[in-house]
Amino acid sequence: MIICSCIIHLELPYVQSLKGRRSVVNSMKEKLKLFNVSVLDISGEYAKEADIAFVFLTPNVLKSAQYREKIEKMLETNFSEYHFELDYEEI
Repeated sequence: MIICSCIIHLELPYVQSLKGRRSVVNSMKEKLKLFNVSVLDISGEYAKEADIAFVFLTPNVLKSAQYREKIEKMLETNFSEYHFELDYEEI
């Protein structure tokens, strides 16, 4: 069993307030929950950046990579106006 822990680092250049950032982050969290992952907003106080952590389980490393790719495609499709990086660790 593989535990995959991921962190999405978002740059939000067009967001002007914490309320705007929260709107984007909540939308992204709802989309991620459709993948049956545990999601947490770990952002700081700065409105132009956000961090979202999520964790999921898979039976092997190959399935983990495929699942991550599906999630990345969804993020690119639904949130293409924002630049993001996806860091991950598998245990």
